[in-house]
Amino acid sequence: MRVVIKNCLEYTSGTFKKTDERQIEILGGSASVSIFNGIVVPAFCDVHVHLREPGFFYKETIKTGTEAAAAGGYTDVFSMPNLNPVPDSVENIKQQLDIIDKDAVVRVHPYAAITVGQKGEQLADFDGLAPLCAAFSDDGRGVQSEDMMRQAMLKAKEHGKIIAAHCEDNSLLFGGYIHDGEYAKAHSHKGICSESEWGPIKRDIELIKETGCKYHVCHVSTKESVELIRKAKAEGVDITCETGPHYLVLDDSCLQEDARFKMNPPLRSREDREALIEGIKDGTIDMIATDHAPHSAEEKGRGLEKSLMGVVGLETAFPIMYTHLVKTGVITLEKLVELMSINPRKRFGLLETEDFCIFDVSEEYEIDPKNFKTMGRSTPFKGDKVYGKCLLTVCDGKVVYEAK
Repeated sequence: MRVVIKNCLEYTSGTFKKTDERQIEILGGSASVSIFNGIVVPAFCDVHVHLREPGFFYKETIKTGTEAAAAGGYTDVFSMPNLNPVPDSVENIKQQLDIIDKDAVVRVHPYAAITVGQKGEQLADFDGLAPLCAAFSDDGRGVQSEDMMRQAMLKAKEHGKIIAAHCEDNSLLFGGYIHDGEYAKAHSHKGICSESEWGPIKRDIELIKETGCKYHVCHVSTKESVELIRKAKAEGVDITCETGPHYLVLDDSCLQEDARFKMNPPLRSREDREALIEGIKDGTIDMIATDHAPHSAEEKGRGLEKSLMGVVGLETAFPIMYTHLVKTGVITLEKLVELMSINPRKRFGLLETEDFCIFDVSEEYEIDPKNFKTMGRSTPFKGDKVYGKCLLTVCDGKVVYEAK
């Protein structure tokens, strides 16, 4: 395939430069295509996705999940361990690796579980798993025991691996399922307090200081979390964090009685959202990750209270961030590339890549879940008008997605 890029903005050495005309020869795709007035960016890396296989292939498969990733401009994704079987042993993770080898369209880096069965009672086989996994996480569940997290950090440090923590204190949930804010009070919903997130972060920062472990906080959503991480970084603690597009654009004033607004952690207050934006601007928040979490239509069709938590995001992340943060002048396009491509690869030790994707940012379009590659359809951004349509994604010199 020959791609002729004309009059495009291309990311080179940390900045965007105008390209008059350039030809690229790559494998696959159409015989020839010319792209005008687009932007050429390093392909994205998402350190937090749920591919659901093995065990829950009715929600998503590695094939459909990685096709969605490619359609969103991603060529590296990190798959979370809430699977069946849980990747808490060499035997179990190899089941996932076999499917990845057979079906993945882009590179998939699996997390191994921190604890056996993600139950928080016994450490997983760190020694056997370390050579096979990207990092360790019990995402979907917080490690409740301080001593268990200490043991995990020591084993992770021994193997030079990151602990990627889902920070949630179960004792503070009280059956909540949305943020404990104005919407919950007005509509008689059970709320989840902010301390259920920032409390475990505060605990774990002290454990990082004690153990020297490399630590990453998943899906940060509260202003207190941002401030704790900012302070820890200033003290030299080896900590990074991510947040998701929905937390940067939406808050609990946007909630509707619809499960496409239900995720964990929940959409927080306007003050929390503003703190997250400041966090990405000043570098406290290192990266944007989607927490892509597909469910079946039935599982997301029970209303705000009874539906499962989780929304999809791989195919909407860039257009949402470009439209709401770059076009509005909140951050630069260069900063967005750092958050979605450069920083996640650097933190998680991936080699530099020549993968790239091309987006059309000149025309507005409507997000329609019917057009998604993912099997999941639940997104809070359904019907939104955005800029940034993916035209082409190239991984390892091959076309893995081409817009039709």
